[in-house]
Order: sequence, then structure tokens, then C-alpha cells
Amino acid sequence: MSAEAASVSPALRDAVQTWLETRRALKGASDNTLTAYAHDVHSFLGFIAQHTGGETGLTALKSLTITDMRAWMASLRREDLTSRSIARKLSSVKSFFRWLGEREGFEATAVLNSRAPKFQARLPRPLPVEATRDLIGALELQSTEPWIGARDVAVVTLLYGCGLRISEALSLTMQDTPLPQVIRITGKGGKERVVPVIDAARAAVAQYLALCPFTADTGPLFRGARGGALSPRLIQKVMQAARMQLGLPASATPHAMRHSFATHLLAAGGDLRAIQELLGHASLSTTQAYTAVDARHLLDIYEKSHPKSASNSK
Repeated sequence: MSAEAASVSPALRDAVQTWLETRRALKGASDNTLTAYAHDVHSFLGFIAQHTGGETGLTALKSLTITDMRAWMASLRREDLTSRSIARKLSSVKSFFRWLGEREGFEATAVLNSRAPKFQARLPRPLPVEATRDLIGALELQSTEPWIGARDVAVVTLLYGCGLRISEALSLTMQDTPLPQVIRITGKGGKERVVPVIDAARAAVAQYLALCPFTADTGPLFRGARGGALSPRLIQKVMQAARMQLGLPASATPHAMRHSFATHLLAAGGDLRAIQELLGHASLSTTQAYTAVDARHLLDIYEKSHPKSASNSK
């Protein structure tokens, strides 16, 4: 146990654990999300214990002030954390205190009223249509094993063709085959959505299955070289090799295929609400980030092609 953790009372450590279990049960938070929450909250509590010069318990947290919160955020800035990272940590701490205050019957005013530092929202970074096609086409050339090349193409075609997260694609099982025209996906927070499967994705998966040496009626659809469940890291590595071959930017990652799916649909006239449903976004504001990407793309075209802009560049 770290020194910071030791300075937090057992009752408070139990409260954090109960909160995490509640987030898992009610919100469907993933293991990675819960690990981040736990780190954020425990590091905050450790700082408060050192800042106040004593063990931090439930009672001590009720008397936290805005000055204490500012001191904590100042310490994060000294660690060279970005405004985005500080805002994420504050969000975790607020979530815990909101729950704790309701359970213990107190108002965590200082914590809940603390303002996160402002930061510019990070826009999705999709690939152009041609670059996306070239990348998928280059994947099968990265392996000497035909079935592995076919597997990599099938996975990434699902990411781009259906807008799936890598974890969602790799969660598919043999019971899902042959892929139907629509599949039911369980995404973040345990939220289910129905996603159409384009012909190219179904064909890519069928080609992979025809070549795959590991045949079974159950188990994961996508297999590693030894027959176990395919690791996301392997798809990340093969995409890295393919993008380097093609001279594409480092942003050409598996998740960029999902961004490309949404952006290309929007550019083709797709309805924003429909795209929200396809991506499984809980809030339309999340999906609206793609309108900014599309607007930026249109502005680039405008500046390059508009007669006045063209004449000014001469």
C-alpha cells in the first residue's frame, strides 16, 4: 500500500470501493474506466491527507474548502498535467463526492462547485475516403499467413463499415456467424444498439472464416495465431505497419476507422441522429463533434476552390 493510501482511513477506502462497485453495477463502467476512477480519487484523497497534515476520513472531507480544491489543482499543474487531464480527474472526484454526499447526508459544496480548467475540445481525426480504402487494402500484405491477413482485413472492415469500437468487434463470437444484415452490439455502459452490417464486412468475415485454421461452434470470432482470443494490440500493430507503408499519419489507428465511418456518413448526407444511434453515443453533443470536422473539411475546399480565394493566392 502506498503512503498516500495509508493516510486514508479504512472507512473511506471502503467507501471508494463501494462507489466503484456501484458505478459498475448501475452504469456498466468498464474495468479500464474503474481503474482510472480509482486512481483519480485515491490520488486526490492522498493529496488532501498530506495537505491537511493528517489522516483523511469521512468527517474531514465534509470541511473541504475551495482553497483546498485550488491547492490540489495547482499541484496537478506542477506535475505538468494538461487541462484536459485535470478536468477528467476533477470529474472523477466530483462523481465520488456526489455519491458520498447523498449516502452520508452532507453537501460537498466546495468540491461540486470547483471549476475545471478550460480546454479546447479535441476533434475526431478521420482519414480521407481514399486513404481509408488504401489502408484496409494494405493490411493483408502485412502478414505471411493468408488467414491472418484476412483476419486483419475483416476486423478493420468491421470498424470502418459498422462504426464499431475495437473492443466491440473483438467481442463477437462464433455464434454471431454467419454475420446477418444487422447485429446487436453491447457498447459502453452496457448500452445495446442495432448496427447494419454492410456487404463488404460480411464478405471479409466470411473470407477470414474460410481460411482460419481454428474452427469451432463457440468461442471468439477473431483468433490470435495460437487460437486464443485476438488481442487489440495486434490490430494496433498491424495498422501501424500499414500506415507507415502508406505514409499515413500516426492518427490512423483502429479508433480512427470509427471516426472515418461517422465523418464519411455525415459528408454523404447522413442524418446526425441516425449516426448517433449507429455509434451508440448517449448524447447528441458527442456526435456533433463530427459536424465540426465536416465543416473544417468544407472550409478547406472552399478556400482552395473559391474564385476569390484562388485569386488571392496568386
